[in-house]
Amino acid sequence: MNTGQPGSSAAPSRRQFLAGGSAVAAAGLLAACGGSSGGTPKVAKSVNPSAMARALSKPTQLTFWTWVPNIASEVALFEKKYPKIKVNVVNAGQGLAEYTKLRTALKAGTGAPDVVQIEYSYVPTFTFTNNLIDLGPYGANDLKDDFVPWTWGQVSKGDKVYAIPQDTGPIGMLYRKDVFDRYGVTVPATWEEFAAAGTKLHQKNPSISMTNFANNDAGQTFGYAWQAGARPFALKGTGLTVDINGPDMQKMANFWSPLVDSGAVSTDPDFDTDWYAALTNGTYATWVTAAWAPVFLQSSAAKSAGKWRVAPMPQWASGADVSGNWGGSTSAVTNQTKNPEAAAALAMFLNHDPASSMLMASKQFLFPPLKQTLADPAFVGLKPSFYGGQKVNALFAEISKTVLTNFQWSPFNDYVTSSNNQIFGGALIAKKPLSAALDTWQASVTNYAKQQGFAVTK
Repeated sequence: MNTGQPGSSAAPSRRQFLAGGSAVAAAGLLAACGGSSGGTPKVAKSVNPSAMARALSKPTQLTFWTWVPNIASEVALFEKKYPKIKVNVVNAGQGLAEYTKLRTALKAGTGAPDVVQIEYSYVPTFTFTNNLIDLGPYGANDLKDDFVPWTWGQVSKGDKVYAIPQDTGPIGMLYRKDVFDRYGVTVPATWEEFAAAGTKLHQKNPSISMTNFANNDAGQTFGYAWQAGARPFALKGTGLTVDINGPDMQKMANFWSPLVDSGAVSTDPDFDTDWYAALTNGTYATWVTAAWAPVFLQSSAAKSAGKWRVAPMPQWASGADVSGNWGGSTSAVTNQTKNPEAAAALAMFLNHDPASSMLMASKQFLFPPLKQTLADPAFVGLKPSFYGGQKVNALFAEISKTVLTNFQWSPFNDYVTSSNNQIFGGALIAKKPLSAALDTWQASVTNYAKQQGFAVTK
């Protein structure tokens, strides 16, 4: 997940908000992505329950890298259940900062943690280089049906499981009820209605945008494309399909271009001071965003309390009920672990144990992938006054069921993210045709993939 770009020193990014507690290829492959070297992951056949129990009863030290705040509380639950296991929790930095350190350790062959937090969008980057062990033999497949189906598709390939879902970002729509009421705007159920409402609103008050399409956030771009049905990447061995300018990506781009051109949709960078101010003062009438945003907004736009409401993401076809995802992380086990049974148990426990999952949802405000938490009245029954007493979690829990499956990420997400900001984001800023930007982006990513040794098809 690219979960949010860095903001100014005065305004935290989404990652900083969460971290602060407010919310077979050539050896040179991926060198430009940070130098991760191919490893030889520990391959277990099938570890039976008794063998797991024996491993978990032996004195063991694990290291866990994460940027989740106060996750020691969840780790303490694990240590209580398995008193012989001691876990050293390390905040190795947020997102890219952590990945840089991780790649360095993996390349050196030493210094990597046993368990590491990795965003969904980066799991293929580390599985392609064989740096994550398959958790299937340690019992991970037994957990499959307990998670929202689309999340399992993000961490597995067949019976191989490379990480355990930790949190998610199914997309809905936050909207300013006060602005809608003032200008007679009805909550749009389809993108066609969204465009008409945005045009009407902007004509009545040119200082207001229907929403903001950030020029610096690949997570938003791909989240919208995900819902549109786009599948920009498909990896099989060293063969990579790149379809950034395919029909569904074009559909998404062609929808937003005229709204950006007219000014009905702004293209400001997100997670900076001006962006926060616009959310607070009603300059943006909506924020089509992920399930982590409602809590985030309560802190970052506190003065707008009571003015916001939540609705599903507008649909491409009337009566449809599908969504995309923006953000979310996993817990994975690196191939440097000397204690794969204990490390696998930690990764599974943190995200599957009901008490641990509820702590993450209620204390760290991470939106859960675990079905049991998504159905827990203590979670879905909340009625925050910020949203007029609406059951926000309950709505997003339903939205989570509608996220389309089979979306894949590239094995070099750093480059895809930076090129999104430069090419697609540049077109947003300049109000140039977004469909043409997709063609340029397609060519750029294709060229990069070939340079890294991939056999690229369209």
